[in-house]
Amino acid sequence: MKYPKYLSENGTIGFVAPSFGCNTEPYRSSFVNAQKKFKELGHALDLGPNCYEGRGIGISNTPQACGKELTDYYCSGKNDVLISCGGGELMCEILEYMDFDKIRAAEPKWYMGYSDNTNMTFLLTTLCDTASIYGPCAGAFGMEPWHESIWDAYELLRGKKDTMRGYKLWEKESLKSEEQPLAPYHVTEERKLRIFQAGDSAQVRLDGRLIGGCMDCLVNLLGTKYDKVAEFAEQYKEDGLIWFLESCDLNVMAIRRAVWQMKNAGWFSYVKGFLIGRPAVYGQELMGLDQYHAVCDLLEELHVPIIMDVDIGHLAPMMPLVCGSYAAVQVSGNDISVEMKCL
Repeated sequence: MKYPKYLSENGTIGFVAPSFGCNTEPYRSSFVNAQKKFKELGHALDLGPNCYEGRGIGISNTPQACGKELTDYYCSGKNDVLISCGGGELMCEILEYMDFDKIRAAEPKWYMGYSDNTNMTFLLTTLCDTASIYGPCAGAFGMEPWHESIWDAYELLRGKKDTMRGYKLWEKESLKSEEQPLAPYHVTEERKLRIFQAGDSAQVRLDGRLIGGCMDCLVNLLGTKYDKVAEFAEQYKEDGLIWFLESCDLNVMAIRRAVWQMKNAGWFSYVKGFLIGRPAVYGQELMGLDQYHAVCDLLEELHVPIIMDVDIGHLAPMMPLVCGSYAAVQVSGNDISVEMKCL
């Protein structure tokens, strides 16, 4: 596994928009303020040509323009790390216009984003054997003040922190709007972890290679020419895999279908356990199926721990995770820590 250099004290942060750009409110104002805050921390900035674009369908620009921007800025020596402007809908369409051979040969660089950015974070790891960060997009760094999780993401980029811990409260209803573009996370709900397939124990210890992202995107990649999960799993079978998964638009039935599809495609070979984030469609029940049975009913035969309602994904805050790292996960009751090692 290749690990990029961390962001230096006066290093340059690059921004790209392979998914949505920051052309409308509240995203434009929050992105502008994020730049201001990064400059105050001593960093230079390198903005890609699509950061303020909005002419694309489900992404900032044409697939060709987005694919070129991401390839060029990843391989550029003018920035030290890349943060995606935002998530979106159709980042998958840019993949055929990216040069993964060039990216694989380039100096490794941290790329951070989540949701639709799974199309880059996941493929960097599985196609290019390069670690990436599943974490907040650029606009989140514009909030006032920064939530602890945003500081965690920044400290991870700087190489100052490699162990993440869950947060006491999470946000069910966001206050961010056109009128309040810099609103911080509105955390009101207590985190309550659910542990399955761990016997009667309220304590779990997992060690293995972290891999995962947004299920909406993962099942879209499954079975395509970009699906090299079997080869990746075989390469790291001695470590075993810890899958982290979350979802955006999927209802509980679609979550169950996604889990079924990944399992039957062999993606969960050598799995050591699962970290499942709170789904964006939280608390839904359809025909007696809830978010817990949607996952656990199909995974119980694997006989590995499944930790659910973890701080990952669309219901903030989220623990930034290094996709591809060797992790030690510890769960004790309602507390969780993820120590990520560059091995």
